[in-house]
Amino acid sequence: MTAPVNPTHAPQAPRITQPSAAFMVQHPARVIALGFGSGLSPLGPGTVGSLWGWVSWLLIQYHFSIAVQASFIVLGLLLGWWACTKTSQHMGVSDPGAVVWDEIVAIWLVLFFIAPSGWGEQVFAVILFRFFDVVKPGPVAWADRSFKGFGWRGGFGIMFDDLLAAFCTLLVFSFWRLV
Repeated sequence: MTAPVNPTHAPQAPRITQPSAAFMVQHPARVIALGFGSGLSPLGPGTVGSLWGWVSWLLIQYHFSIAVQASFIVLGLLLGWWACTKTSQHMGVSDPGAVVWDEIVAIWLVLFFIAPSGWGEQVFAVILFRFFDVVKPGPVAWADRSFKGFGWRGGFGIMFDDLLAAFCTLLVFSFWRLV
């Protein structure tokens, strides 16, 4: 005897923890959420995504006005919300490690607000952001727990703790500049 089919429950996506390039290119949301392939790194995809975000920001910063740079960030947040939501659904994982668009947009935000800055300041900002994102001290840990505890699913939940890590980075950076 087979189990009855429950029409009220949609089939759940298979759980994919290490996506491939073939998986990524099957949907535009995946290309974005997986950071144009930077999230496919088997070692430290968040760090690789942050570095990709830094390199892409250097190109954005060099070629576009401040208003257009700010537009990139706002559009990146909105597009990221959609892309991270879709990709996490496709992967069957609430906050996949391969989804790195949250790191990319967060590092864009940091680099936007510390401008003008030299290479040393940018390196410091990226390292500081990675510290807050990986170690998750204080408010960043709260945001990460809240994502799970309050049921914030999808792109907003994925991006929230990284945006808070960016905010903490900017606070420390501001204090550092004052001293």
